[in-house]
Amino acid sequence: MAILRIHHFSLLVKDISVSIHFYQNELGLTLNPSRPEMGYNGAWFDVGVQQIHLLELPTTHQCDPNLHGGRDYHVAFHVDDLEWIKCKCEQLKLPFTVSKSGRKALFTRDPDGNALEFIEQN
Repeated sequence: MAILRIHHFSLLVKDISVSIHFYQNELGLTLNPSRPEMGYNGAWFDVGVQQIHLLELPTTHQCDPNLHGGRDYHVAFHVDDLEWIKCKCEQLKLPFTVSKSGRKALFTRDPDGNALEFIEQN
């Protein structure tokens, strides 16, 4: 047996409609319509062959939201243009930090405080 790749990761959110707007309209991800009824609100987004599963549950857990995202639970995305992400964060007035290691990477948070990392793919 071998683990081949990540299929999906899940993030806990407070308001699924706010989160769907953010991931679909602001980040440009594709909503996957195949999510079955699961007894709670949620949404699945396709990211290449992987997925993000958003789960609307009564509690969210993350570390200190003021902490640099690289030192918190986070999801990392390869992007082809880090400057686009930086401009989007500025447009949305989302605080962000750049990688402390000097890599071409930027950290921000979604509306629920989940840390997101964007790495420019060479």
